[in-house]
Amino acid sequence: MSMSDPIADFLTRIRNGFSAKKRWVDVPSSSLKKRIALVLKEEKYIKDFFFISGGGNKEFIRVFLKYDYQGKPVIENIKRVSRPGLRVYVGAGEAPRVLDGLGISILSTSKGVLSNKKAKQLGVGGELLCEVY
Repeated sequence: MSMSDPIADFLTRIRNGFSAKKRWVDVPSSSLKKRIALVLKEEKYIKDFFFISGGGNKEFIRVFLKYDYQGKPVIENIKRVSRPGLRVYVGAGEAPRVLDGLGISILSTSKGVLSNKKAKQLGVGGELLCEVY
């Protein structure tokens, strides 16, 4: 069965992993998911990630979740904004600030997948994938 929104599945697996207090979650791999995981690591929302090979030619991303010193998840909310039924695009410098700069939004731009802060520095816009705080 094909999946209509693999990015939403990726974000939901991370959200569910935090709810279940898991140390890591395994997600089917794609180049867009790799870039989103890299942005989450750069912004220090996850500890780390690496790639593991499954049966056949399947590859998975193992995402190590990050908790604070009290055991609370670092990511309080991770939400898909643009979806297959309603794509959301923003222009250069128009990416919304999440929680007045405490969170990030992740954009797919012509320069690659970037956080809203990096996209503003580079002066690019694109599809608003998700918000994290």
